[in-house]
Amino acid sequence: MKAVGVLDFGGPEELRVVDVPERHAGPGEVRVRVHAAGVSPGDTLLRAGLISLPGVRPPYIPGQDIAGVVDEIGEGAVTGLRIGDRVMAAVLPTVPSGGGYAERVVLPASWVTWAPAGTTHAEASTLPMNGLTALLALDLLSLSPGRTLAVTGAAGSLGGFLVELAAAAGLRVVGDASAADGELVRALGADVVVARGDDVAPRICAAVPEGVDAVADAALIGAPLVDVVRDGGKVVGFRGVAAFGRPVRGISHHLAFVPDYYGKWNKLDELRHWTEAGAVTLRVAATFPAERAADAHRLLEAGGTRGRIVIEF
Repeated sequence: MKAVGVLDFGGPEELRVVDVPERHAGPGEVRVRVHAAGVSPGDTLLRAGLISLPGVRPPYIPGQDIAGVVDEIGEGAVTGLRIGDRVMAAVLPTVPSGGGYAERVVLPASWVTWAPAGTTHAEASTLPMNGLTALLALDLLSLSPGRTLAVTGAAGSLGGFLVELAAAAGLRVVGDASAADGELVRALGADVVVARGDDVAPRICAAVPEGVDAVADAALIGAPLVDVVRDGGKVVGFRGVAAFGRPVRGISHHLAFVPDYYGKWNKLDELRHWTEAGAVTLRVAATFPAERAADAHRLLEAGGTRGRIVIEF
């Protein structure tokens, strides 16, 4: 089967279409004929050799999100999926079987659920990994309705899901945005929008002088954001809780490590229901055929995209 991978780590030019052995669904597994694979910053890190891949041999195949159609079901796979069902899944590319940039991907059945009704394959592929990350972050914060959450990187893919899911849960949301993205972040559900930037903390303090109940730091700003949180509040980070420094004033620190939610079928299916209810928006910035995966990575690394870039098979 065809896949997109790298034989040697490096820049986007190292991505190429390769032939890899076709896998089949074993006990408790399903195989997905992939039609779309989301492109994420983690994919570019893997391509560049900046992610540990113990036991993985080249070609190294990135990809953390897929959408497509079930084409094989292994014995004992009991989630209700049937051959021909349109599905989506999060994928872990750091294992020997590789990531989602492939014509077919085999996964435990609990990692796969139906794609939201009415969505394209490209749209569905934008949801699993970032959606699960946002759900995990909100579960870690465990805020009751009416509490205030500040979200940095609110216009981005992860930040947008955080804003929408927090608003759907009845939270008051403060989001950051550039002048061009202010209306977008308000449309996603933010009650208050402040100008983005590494110096955003004073602006959040001015908007909520009593202090927010929690911060979800999708922009990876880190320690300065602790100043905007009330005593006994919470912060959640996404690439290392140490970025917030040592805990002070009773503020608890959390890390949203998304593989913790891989295999939690109920959480992935919860995202499907939120999307079908109109609470979650799926944003596709651009699509590329597999042969132009390098261009997809170049576009992502250039910055400024809103929504996800998708590779189509």
